[in-house]
Amino acid sequence: MLGLMQDRPLLITTIMEYAALYHSDCEVVTNAVEGGIHRITYGEVAKRSAALAHALTRLGISQGDCVSTMAWNSHRHLELYLAVPCMGSILNTVNPRLFPEQIIYILEHSEAKVLFVDITFVPQIEELAYKISAVEKIVIMTDRDHMPETSLDNVLCYEDLIATEGDQFDWPELDENTAAGLCYTSGTTGDPKGALYSHRSTVLHCYGSCSKDSLGVSKADVLFPIVPMFHVNAWGTPYHAVMTGSKLVLPGADMTGENFYNMIKDEGCTIALGVPTIWLALLQYVETLDTQDFTKLPIENFIIGGSAAAASLIENLEKTFGATVVHAWGMTETSPLGSVNRPMAKNAHLSDAEKMAIKVKQGRPPFGVEMKIVDDDGGELPRNGIAFGRLMVKGPWVAKAYFKQPDLNILDDEGYFDTGDVSTLDPDGYMTIVDRSKDVIKSGGEWISSIELENVALGQPDVAEAAVIGIAHPKWQERPLLIIVSKSGTAPTRKDILDFLDGKIAKWWTPDDVVFIEEMPHTATGKTQKRDLRDMFKDYSFPE
Repeated sequence: MLGLMQDRPLLITTIMEYAALYHSDCEVVTNAVEGGIHRITYGEVAKRSAALAHALTRLGISQGDCVSTMAWNSHRHLELYLAVPCMGSILNTVNPRLFPEQIIYILEHSEAKVLFVDITFVPQIEELAYKISAVEKIVIMTDRDHMPETSLDNVLCYEDLIATEGDQFDWPELDENTAAGLCYTSGTTGDPKGALYSHRSTVLHCYGSCSKDSLGVSKADVLFPIVPMFHVNAWGTPYHAVMTGSKLVLPGADMTGENFYNMIKDEGCTIALGVPTIWLALLQYVETLDTQDFTKLPIENFIIGGSAAAASLIENLEKTFGATVVHAWGMTETSPLGSVNRPMAKNAHLSDAEKMAIKVKQGRPPFGVEMKIVDDDGGELPRNGIAFGRLMVKGPWVAKAYFKQPDLNILDDEGYFDTGDVSTLDPDGYMTIVDRSKDVIKSGGEWISSIELENVALGQPDVAEAAVIGIAHPKWQERPLLIIVSKSGTAPTRKDILDFLDGKIAKWWTPDDVVFIEEMPHTATGKTQKRDLRDMFKDYSFPE
């Protein structure tokens, strides 16, 4: 016997329509790419999204077609997040920090018919345009007064495009499994791979993300996603904000600590989200200010994802701002939320040191995500916090295949996706990333976590960035090399670093050498690019 409840599809359209009805006066604030602060309401965003859908229809975009963007976090980008999937088309957000060849590949592979770009990225597209055959129109996301001169053909102005269109649209009643968004992996090995999200997966991801034990977003919050909207849908935050009616603050193109600080202060941000390098920039900026009590700022939660946050960063943020740091983990294939580190009531009595040992973990999966760790033969390993193996996940917002790669099986026999991470799971369900499978250091038959070594090294006062890679060793197979970028105005020595590590890590984990470089290479998503470091040190030999 089936239940007798209404069968309503889970659609992004319903999120937008709900916001227009119940959150119509809630603000979206953008530090505009053209300069100045721009303010608009969700009610106005819904009307402009309808006008945008009319304009896209006029340009020949229909259900199933792909529309791409290369844009910062802004109200116009939010309108695309709503209009494109709600009309039955697919929104493909392109990361402008990728290599030119990867951007070309994504635009061609996605078969994007229209490309929307912010004015800052016009020169970049001008250099690539002759290799992009699928794109028929390029829309520059600005008004007529700020339209740049360009050599591009078939260029349109965003504000001109929607100016004469109606502010109501007959949104189609889609199947909830209709494709809504397309995000590509950063392609550290081979071509980027496309994760194709559905309306259903996106709505369920919203529910899972906004719950109190996850990101905890509510109408009482002011949400500040510094993580770019071109990176895994800004961790889903545009949809979280629209669904809950939280005020949404968007940083635009100004990715400086000063801008982050001013927007938190001026707009009353309560939840801010970004990768560790973002928060390092914020901390470095406030160090330049006259001594004041930053704990009086409204910020309540810093959500850190993208790469592991060191205990020293967590402690510094919490001490400086009087806020809570929440570790989270995910990836393109998980929409991206996979786990969030929220405290358990039974741990309230623990010491600060014991609580920090839990805080540095990547957290527990929200309802909807299942996890296991397996050995190289696929056998499940115990959840004891000690055994570590390949992290496998499954759930309604986890990819089951890659876009246009139907013959590539990415799931095991139980339907789990191999994340490529090496992790532990403890009895309480907290997951800890030990390393990426390609980065873990295999020494004498045992594994050394490059992430754990890096996080300990980051606690040394003179260290700005730290990375660990494995170097071939004639006896032990591999041994760790610690690579350091020093803080400005400091000059730590090899001995300073090794003395600091002494007693904080297992003796046999001690790096065989420490080297210093001026600048750390980063991936398009802000992570340390270890492939470049391996190339840089491919001829390196440890001292005798």
